[in-house]
Amino acid sequence: MPCYRPPILVVTALVLASLACGFLPTPVSVAPTPAPVVTDAPPTLAPPPTAPQDFPTPLPVATVALPATLITSSEEQQLIELYQHVNPSVVSILVIASDGRGQGSGFVFDTDGHIVTNQHVVEGARSIEVDFASGFKASGRVVGADPDSDLAVIKVEAPASELIPVTLADSDQVNVGQRAVAIGNPFGQSGTMTLGIISGLGRTLDGNREAPGGGNFTAPDILQTDAPINPGNSGGPLLNLQGQVIGVNRAISTESGFGSGVGYAIASNTVRQVIPYLIQDGKFAYPYLGISSLPEVSLDLQQLLGLTTANGTYITNVIPGGPADRAGLQADSSTNSIEPNGDGDLIVAIDGQPIHVFGDLMKYLLNRTRPGQEVTLSLLRRGQPLEVKVTLGERP
Repeated sequence: MPCYRPPILVVTALVLASLACGFLPTPVSVAPTPAPVVTDAPPTLAPPPTAPQDFPTPLPVATVALPATLITSSEEQQLIELYQHVNPSVVSILVIASDGRGQGSGFVFDTDGHIVTNQHVVEGARSIEVDFASGFKASGRVVGADPDSDLAVIKVEAPASELIPVTLADSDQVNVGQRAVAIGNPFGQSGTMTLGIISGLGRTLDGNREAPGGGNFTAPDILQTDAPINPGNSGGPLLNLQGQVIGVNRAISTESGFGSGVGYAIASNTVRQVIPYLIQDGKFAYPYLGISSLPEVSLDLQQLLGLTTANGTYITNVIPGGPADRAGLQADSSTNSIEPNGDGDLIVAIDGQPIHVFGDLMKYLLNRTRPGQEVTLSLLRRGQPLEVKVTLGERP
């Protein structure tokens, strides 16, 4: 079971570390030594971003030192009550796989015994132990997993008193600057709560599955937080001050591989969309356009296209035979995505919803569409506005 996610390639050579599962020695230690951080690139400037199918490489993330968190007495009481209310819904997950032991976190999704966690926490599991805050322990089995969003569902048999579901918030209402609380099992320390803020919205992360033509599919609508999270927090909830789940903790970007860096969580609206399908079908079918695109419009591309603002997502490749190809979408004729010719389509809206960056398009497709659905793309083609209808396929 891999215990560290592949790194994000960033200009500052930060490393994306998994939050799930430093391998545990035998006997199990409550403070296990994490496995070595694995990187995809040497500690030099990363190469220019490429454009894998439907999902681009995320842009660099900068970290800024902030003053110590200030907590008022009223907020302190709110945090105490939040913990007392939510912690009974949070579980520790111990996994035995062919390559060792791992640990992660999760939370109760419903009264039927479904537990939400990360796909990378349970990948390759031979056995799964789920430990509740009360001390109750149960064996679990995976009923569904989605490597693209890095979400999974475990089923346990437990008394009703242990199955206290969380409440999912509307992550579209989350704002940068609001408080964010993480509860989980870092380094085997179950029931650990940490506090920070939401630092950014609409990020993207590489999924755990390779796309046709190279690169990985990428999950959109990722929340960025500075709430401290570490190996073992993966799969646990990120909460607002009302005790509602706004995200599922997934990964960190850090120089050390531990929680002093930038944290990432899968938005709760993605959870709301994906998890019911995992429970019912064991998998989630993604809508699919069949394009490659740059993460955002650069200043050079903006000037090349004659735009007044750098909004939209620019098509660098159209997958032959895919939905976009059948609808007649056009990619840039250059074979070098960092030196485009400017003759590709720029998607500026989908079904009337403005597209500022590629992540906006992916978020809309994930949360608002299904395979087989027809969408209307608003384009600029060689400076001329155009609308094209596309029938979405299913991601291969």
